[in-house]
Amino acid sequence: QVQFVESGGGLVQAGGSLRLSCAASGRTFGGYAMGWFRQASGKEREFVATITASGVSTIYADSVKGRFIISRDNAKNTVYLQMNSLKPEDTAVYFCAARSKTTWYSTREYDYDYWGQGTQVTVSS
Repeated sequence: QVQFVESGGGLVQAGGSLRLSCAASGRTFGGYAMGWFRQASGKEREFVATITASGVSTIYADSVKGRFIISRDNAKNTVYLQMNSLKPEDTAVYFCAARSKTTWYSTREYDYDYWGQGTQVTVSS
């Protein structure tokens, strides 16, 4: 069974940057489409960004477009989320997720079958 572990979260001031990492165990990472989702306190989990298995194509939520960048290094079994110009409303637990049965991305939470444990990102004003 593949496992995913996120890291890189923390406390940052508004306007600052953080880079989240999601490291996967197992040798089939390169065949998985990956996504990042987030859940703020008291709210439902929402889509942030997704990337195809090849890394060629990406999609972003409108709320993060132009500020966040999703990327991956299949040789390192890792997907990243570079977060710039952070805002207090970006405060949430961030989760990486994998689609193990397809190389194509998705913005829909229920299309993902593996999830990390989450990492907290807090943006102070």
